[in-house]
Amino acid sequence: MRQFDTINILDMLGAIGEAELQKCLSDFSCPVNPEIEQFVVNNAIEFAKKKLSVTYFVVNEHGKIAAVFTLAHKAVEIGSANLSNSKQKKISRYAILDSESDSYTVSAFLIAQFGKNYAVDGGKGINGNELMDLTFEILEKVQHDIGGGIVFLECEDKVKLLNFYQSEKNGFMPFNERYSVNDNMKYIQLFNFF
Repeated sequence: MRQFDTINILDMLGAIGEAELQKCLSDFSCPVNPEIEQFVVNNAIEFAKKKLSVTYFVVNEHGKIAAVFTLAHKAVEIGSANLSNSKQKKISRYAILDSESDSYTVSAFLIAQFGKNYAVDGGKGINGNELMDLTFEILEKVQHDIGGGIVFLECEDKVKLLNFYQSEKNGFMPFNERYSVNDNMKYIQLFNFF
């Protein structure tokens, strides 16, 4: 596996300042998901300063941002209907079943953004599994410090994305869907235990 460093945006802000960091982020490019690019370039710093979410930069051996992921903490409702008995038992360690809605409301970690920087090596400098491994390294550190055990994310309803997240290696399971208000795009919500 190639060597990457994972740097918290707040540490980067402290080290080089907001103006310099904004310059670094202005080169971030993610043509396969313009929403990620827009977030990194326009919102990542402000969201981190307000503690709404924290973006992590995955930096390659040349000091270039090869990829990013953004983490937050959020309550989410997971219906019990599609969960096996063993998964219901496991989720009940973190939440209580609401019998009226037949769902669990759980405080979970959210992978809010997850993507490669195509301005560096055409996005080929890191693969999705490497990026997911680095994401879970951070999540496991946070889990060690504060507890928790459920992570979720949303992705566009695209076969390639769903296959990646639901692969045996990554193990995410779908639990809900939602449609964006702006363009009515369908997003699949998936969760995993860790």
